[in-house]
Amino acid sequence: MPLTDTMLRNLKPDGTPSKLADTEGLYLYLSPTGGKLWRMDYRFAGKRKTLSFGAYPAVPLKDARGKRDNAKELLAKDIDPGAHKKAVKAEAVAIAKEQALTFAVVAQEWFETKKDAYAASNVKKKQWLIDLLNERIGNKPMTTLVPADIIGAIRPVEAAGHSVTAHKMAETAGQVCRFARTCGYIVFNPADGLKEVLKPIQTKHYATLTDPDAVGHLLRSIDEYQGGTIVSYALKILPYLALRSAELRGGRWAEIDLDKALWIVPASRREKAKDGGGMKMRVAHEVPLPTQVVTLFRELHLLTGKGSLCFPGRYSSSQCISDMALLNGIRRMGFSKEEMTIHGFRAMFSTILNEKKLEWGFDADIIEAQLAHKEQNAVRGAYNHASYLEQRRAMLQKWADFLDEVRSATTQK
Repeated sequence: MPLTDTMLRNLKPDGTPSKLADTEGLYLYLSPTGGKLWRMDYRFAGKRKTLSFGAYPAVPLKDARGKRDNAKELLAKDIDPGAHKKAVKAEAVAIAKEQALTFAVVAQEWFETKKDAYAASNVKKKQWLIDLLNERIGNKPMTTLVPADIIGAIRPVEAAGHSVTAHKMAETAGQVCRFARTCGYIVFNPADGLKEVLKPIQTKHYATLTDPDAVGHLLRSIDEYQGGTIVSYALKILPYLALRSAELRGGRWAEIDLDKALWIVPASRREKAKDGGGMKMRVAHEVPLPTQVVTLFRELHLLTGKGSLCFPGRYSSSQCISDMALLNGIRRMGFSKEEMTIHGFRAMFSTILNEKKLEWGFDADIIEAQLAHKEQNAVRGAYNHASYLEQRRAMLQKWADFLDEVRSATTQK
């Protein structure tokens, strides 16, 4: 006798396991704990199997019969309804997982694995770039992401005139997508070739002086500078060494061996740290000191040698002078932002040395080693670090002598 809704509503299990048959193989299993479970027994490939359709009353009689009919249809097509049910469930789980694996989720996973490799100042920048991308594509599943989606996130930034940021966004998206592909989250990289569709970055060169007469005038102006004594020494030393401002300003006496005429800027000093920066590439940089610089440091040591910092600030011996202090000094000498910047001393060094490299016998690799630009080839970088020190020492002495010559020249522009 088929089951009815009335029979089911009045059914009171007594704790004894039993079966109440319905029709065409469907039955209600009464468990010892009082559960009411819809089931159907069937045979497939010579094996007896049981299929579950859920519990009553969550699954009413009508729905249980519908599930039974669907199972019979599958059997008629020689499909195992139990295996089919598992496959459907697995597909649903996979789809749900893909939907949850959005660009924002993967980007954060990538960032967590990589952020320790970034300088502290760059961690915030990278997170900011990820946030910019997330505003447009953060909720998109990685498996549905296409190049047009990423381009659509970057184009508004580029259109607003922020070309560098747009390129950095493309670079970040590429890093996230390559990570996703390597992890098996996606099959292809939707960020591949993004930079090809972006406008090239218009390089902004730092204002600098390269004409010998103009350089001589600048050096004489520094010699005559009447500002703070510590700032004055920093400005006198900076042209000789081509260091980044943060590397110079954050110098410690413990890093400098004046007897060996060698300054080792350690990797531990963070770029742009509050108390003085260090190497941008976060690797140690050996800086040979020309005789002129050794003399200046010996004079400076009489003033600040009792402390740890070579260039302590006016109001705190635990913090170095600021970049703005150097820049203000240049401005007080009468050099505008269109004529000279603090970073312009490195540009001056690079430009003039590359013009004179054949005459002076120093190749581009030695110049780049002194500028401490990143060596893309790790093995070659290690070799350069070991082999170029004496060559750089000779080059810096030649450079220092050149600066003294143009300083002494009577001809001014």
